[in-house]
Amino acid sequence: MSDTWLAALLFFGLSTFVGASMVLIAWVLRARAKEDLPTRRLTYECGETPVGSAWVRFHPRYYLVALVFVVFDVEVAFLFPWAVDVQGAGMPGIVEVFLFVGVLLLGWVYALKKGALRWQ
Repeated sequence: MSDTWLAALLFFGLSTFVGASMVLIAWVLRARAKEDLPTRRLTYECGETPVGSAWVRFHPRYYLVALVFVVFDVEVAFLFPWAVDVQGAGMPGIVEVFLFVGVLLLGWVYALKKGALRWQ
């Protein structure tokens, strides 16, 4: 075996040992309850007594609104660095940002036209 294979095997063995030992130590030192209370497995609802099952079906529109929020949140995350250095970007940077926002607005208008964002 060459030295690189030996080094790779040693690294793999050492990293496996470190990972396994960390899991074992965490398991040994974990916090345990002194007694198992019957209320331990109940759903916690801000101090109120739970009513009904915790498995409730949500309308798909909730997920659609969340997805639209994420898209526009990511847009802001992309626009913030550009806004910090707008002078350094020059005219090509400004044109690219307008194209970026324009494509996103086209998608938003398409969703509005299709009625995807209409709450019923």
